[in-house]
Amino acid sequence: MTIELTTPGPDDLHAVLGALASWQHDGGPVQLHPGDLGWNQGFGAETMAAAVRTWSRDGEVVAVGLLDDPTLIRLAASPTLWDDAELAARLVEDVSTPGRGVLPAGSVAVECRFGGAFRDRLLGDGWVLDEPWAPLVRSLARPLEDCGLRVEIVDPDDADAVATRVAVHRAAFERSTFTTERWQAMASGPAYAYARCIVVHDADDVAVAAATVWSAGPGRPGLIEPLGVHRDHRGRGHGTAVTVAAASVLQGLGSSSITVCTPSANVGGVATYVRAGFTRAGDSRDLRRPA
Repeated sequence: MTIELTTPGPDDLHAVLGALASWQHDGGPVQLHPGDLGWNQGFGAETMAAAVRTWSRDGEVVAVGLLDDPTLIRLAASPTLWDDAELAARLVEDVSTPGRGVLPAGSVAVECRFGGAFRDRLLGDGWVLDEPWAPLVRSLARPLEDCGLRVEIVDPDDADAVATRVAVHRAAFERSTFTTERWQAMASGPAYAYARCIVVHDADDVAVAAATVWSAGPGRPGLIEPLGVHRDHRGRGHGTAVTVAAASVLQGLGSSSITVCTPSANVGGVATYVRAGFTRAGDSRDLRRPA
């Protein structure tokens, strides 16, 4: 059976998200999640769909890629095919050949945390290990501690709540261009039906941190993407508080665990997640093709 590479349209995103959700399971690698696509929905459905690539066999989606930028693709595949030789060969061919419409010529990178066949083929072709990432996981099987602060779940119809959520995000990420319009575009996308945005308020009821959490459905791992603390309120434990709050919201949505992946060089971020009850797994390395 032939494996077909396609770029889906906006109307195809439901099927892509469904495939990604079905591939999430406890104990597996932290691979591309429906929430990653959901967060990118903020740029609009057409723009987001144009950044997605799917590989299908006999009409069934077996792998999905998201171009986080033109030179980086993040991949996920069906767990039953992580070491499938045919799929590995096709993925290598498509990410290595600029004319296939996946990655351009020159220095490019692939995030691939599943299986070994695909990675081994790329390394054999001269690709090299890139920066390390730290996957972190917390089980949601047991009751969670109280985060100690007031947690607001953002109502999409509450303009003030949306504006506050956007303002905290912009204050948490220095070069952020996030806007209320982008938030509304994200919240109107299909992935957000299983997501929540939260804002954490301190004892003076000041909004100090925010996060978005994404469910892949009951009994599957959920994702934090993104999470940030307002730059004027750091060093007071709010990062731990908003992380625990995010875990609690995902637990309420039926998620079995909560995952996040951050650069290993982000020592402070890793420490925050560990304080919030996360366990750090072994580092994962992207692969880069040198120029």
